[in-house]
Amino acid sequence: MLEINKWFFAQLANFLLLLILLNIILFKPLFRLFKERDAGINGALDTAKSLDKEKEGIIAQVNAKLAEGRTKAKTTFEELSKEGMGMQKKALAEAQNEAAELNKKAKQELEAAMEKARASLKSDVENFSKQIVEKLVKV
Repeated sequence: MLEINKWFFAQLANFLLLLILLNIILFKPLFRLFKERDAGINGALDTAKSLDKEKEGIIAQVNAKLAEGRTKAKTTFEELSKEGMGMQKKALAEAQNEAAELNKKAKQELEAAMEKARASLKSDVENFSKQIVEKLVKV
């Protein structure tokens, strides 16, 4: 059983003194460190959240600029494609005109050569006919 005597009060005083000393030396600094750590963690979380929001804003801006760039590239491509098709049609038309002119000149030269050959053949035929007639008449 518990006896209440002078040693009980001495141990109670010793226990309370130890509790006060531990509170001053150990518990208060630990609680202060825990609070500072919580404040640091909360501050880091707040900073991370604000940086995350800033990152999302920057990503949105980059996506908007990319979309704008794609749109500009598409319109530029279409314009240049139309311009290229126009140049191609123009070059094709010029080539067709040149080919038609060359064809026309070639036909004219061929007709002139044919006329010359006909005239030469006609004169040759006339000469051969004269020679045949002369040989037939001589006989």
